Amino acid sequence: MKSKTADDINKIKQTVIERNKSNKSTKVYVHMGTCGIASGAIDVLNTLRKEVKDNKITDVKIITTGCAGICSKEPLITVEVQEQEPVMYQCVDTKKMSEIFKSHVLDKKVLKDYAFARGMEIQIKDRIKNNGKIEGQAAIDNSIPGIEEIPFFKFQEQRVMRNRGFIDPNKIDDYIARDGYQGAIKALTSMTSDKIISEVYDSGIKGRGGAGFPTGLKWKFAAKEENSIKYVLCNADEGDPGAYMDRSVLESDPHSIIEGMIIAAKAIGSHMGYIYCRAEYPLAVETLNKAIKAARTYGLLGKDILGTGFEFDIEVYEGAGAFVCGEETALMRSIEGSRGNPRPRPPYPAHAGLREKPTILNNVETLSNIPQIIAKGSKWFSNIGTEKSKGTKVFSITGDINNVGCVEVPIGTKLSTVINEIGGGITEGKTFKAAQLGGPSGGMIPIEHIDVVMDYDTLISLGSIMGSGGLIVMSDDKSALEMAEFFMDFCKEESCGKCIPGREGTKQMLNILNRLCDGKGKQGDIEKLENLAFVIKNTALCALGKTAPNPVLSTLRYFRNEYEDAISNNI
Repeated sequence: MKSKTADDINKIKQTVIERNKSNKSTKVYVHMGTCGIASGAIDVLNTLRKEVKDNKITDVKIITTGCAGICSKEPLITVEVQEQEPVMYQCVDTKKMSEIFKSHVLDKKVLKDYAFARGMEIQIKDRIKNNGKIEGQAAIDNSIPGIEEIPFFKFQEQRVMRNRGFIDPNKIDDYIARDGYQGAIKALTSMTSDKIISEVYDSGIKGRGGAGFPTGLKWKFAAKEENSIKYVLCNADEGDPGAYMDRSVLESDPHSIIEGMIIAAKAIGSHMGYIYCRAEYPLAVETLNKAIKAARTYGLLGKDILGTGFEFDIEVYEGAGAFVCGEETALMRSIEGSRGNPRPRPPYPAHAGLREKPTILNNVETLSNIPQIIAKGSKWFSNIGTEKSKGTKVFSITGDINNVGCVEVPIGTKLSTVINEIGGGITEGKTFKAAQLGGPSGGMIPIEHIDVVMDYDTLISLGSIMGSGGLIVMSDDKSALEMAEFFMDFCKEESCGKCIPGREGTKQMLNILNRLCDGKGKQGDIEKLENLAFVIKNTALCALGKTAPNPVLSTLRYFRNEYEDAISNNI
């Protein structure tokens, strides 16, 4: 197929938009992320297809999408009937699917008991009674709110997740129809490299992988390097326990990452990129490879992209699942075929990275933001967030929470909003105790700080970090000491073994934690833990080693009594 030009891409966009407007068919979206498939979404999809075939229906369009975000309610489907608000159904099995098909798809009658918004019914009726109307037009019979009125979605600001649940990730035209590749068109046809970097820098976006380094500054360093070979890397090696933000984006909107990498390549003068994705994400790897193939077919990757003369291509590199390969220098060594061990810095990757060439490495979420920053401008991106931390942040919320899922909120949103409004509160009527933010490199936020605004600086001041976005919620019957033990065991097992602090220091800290949790604590154990923690933080080779003691230090800060009780109970 002949490569597409910018005009061709825009014609595709208009054609798809007009086709969708004229199509009066009932649409049924089956959300087919890993979470949905694991819960039985394939059987639900097959049942839906059988019902359509058996009833000889021609005006029903079945659309498979990625994760819709609310993973604990999977399998999920969304039914969109003309002149009705879309309705999302939760915990759908084959029996429910047949019932929903007959009632809602055929007879246009919502099955309220299966709708995700069922728990909102009283609240909506009260609003009708008090105000005489519904904000945001509720669905069908005014007893079920529209999807955007459901608290899980209402308090979110979906930018990175803008296409989640709306497009088939395996259809490039779906992405193009929702302004896909407009940022790349603008960058390649009307912007210089300096202008691209300036726009990214002015947006204030910081790396969403955990370190929070200004993205535009990183690109600027690499662009200044005079070398004919440079690399753009995407870090999709998501390894934090309880974290699946990147997986959700990769499975539901792969072209946003590809487009972000194209723009980054133009900015620094690169012609080759790699997406480093762990092999434990088979659906994400498959989806990415299909998207890359489609982008090549359309001339959006390869030689002479969009007829501009610019050349850039991408390959997916599958990692073996080592947590340390999420560290940038270890990731690069892995792509080179060596053991994934970190190396000292400087030199920094912008000067000597992959194969000792200038390299920029950004994570999935960062790159997914880039197309919109270029297409809509830096001011649009920075119009939400805080003074020092702009934009949104994606979090995966797990643990003792009613709504387990993947959410996106403006930076500066209160932790209590995420837990109580979006997350639906603590399970089984229990009380919130603490939330672990930032995975093994982060720390706990206790109940006295539940109203903390989540931005980079504030979280650090409390002994935690934003990290990549993993958020594990603990109820009051859980042990902070055991949580610290869990994370230290993880860090010890995942240590690359190259430096003594990371290899032996974590082992010694874990030995003490094991003893405390087993009721065999000794006087002096707390002091030994603290001393070891600070030695490791000051001497470990890489950032992952330096931050390994953080969960212990934060639990000592807020739950020291649990450590002291473990010792006093043994005396």
